[in-house]
Amino acid sequence: MTGAAESALRGTAPPPAAARDLPSEPVELAPSEHAGRTVALDSLPPGRRAVLSTLKTRGEASAEEVAAVLGVTVSAVRQHLAPLEEHGLVAHRDQRPGPGRPRRRYCLTPAAESLWPKRYGQLTNQLLTFFDDADPDLVDQAFEHRRRVRVDRARVRLEGRSLDDDGYLASCERVGPGRWRVVEHNCAILDVAERYGAACASELAFLRDALPEADVNRTAHMMAGAHVCAYDIRLR
Repeated sequence: MTGAAESALRGTAPPPAAARDLPSEPVELAPSEHAGRTVALDSLPPGRRAVLSTLKTRGEASAEEVAAVLGVTVSAVRQHLAPLEEHGLVAHRDQRPGPGRPRRRYCLTPAAESLWPKRYGQLTNQLLTFFDDADPDLVDQAFEHRRRVRVDRARVRLEGRSLDDDGYLASCERVGPGRWRVVEHNCAILDVAERYGAACASELAFLRDALPEADVNRTAHMMAGAHVCAYDIRLR
């Protein structure tokens, strides 16, 4: 309920003009900010953390596939999956590739997203909403300024560090002569990207500006339904 509505019900004076100029609809918490507040990734037993991280990286996998990645038995993986499902962090579906017993495949639920950093999406979205109400161009200007700052700091920031430090859970694989594939398994600004497309455009522009001698193209996009964001990087 807005302050104006509360004042009307109570018979008190309406808020000052400055307050009335603020957006009337509050910015709600995103699902990833609502969920999982009572559990953090570091507080979980190592085995469960490993299972969650594997599912985060792969998007979806069977117990057998997780066991192969971790180098443990399938029984051990299932012992971790059961409580993770019970706490609402993992879900499953049964796949029937043909006759016979279906194969059960597991994935993370939206609640599990809060286990990885999201960079205060609610606050950011609120501030961007204020900018958008005042002048829609301010949002684009804000992301453009962020892109320029990141490019200026890219060389120093990436020396001896990985994108994991920014919460992206990134990996890089050489796939051919002068060609690489960068995969971001976690979006550190997911809540903002779901609301403002300029966030994703800024990420792509940053990579292109930080790698001026390469062609950078996005090949997978979380906002398009993929479980990762991936980029094809080719030296010119």
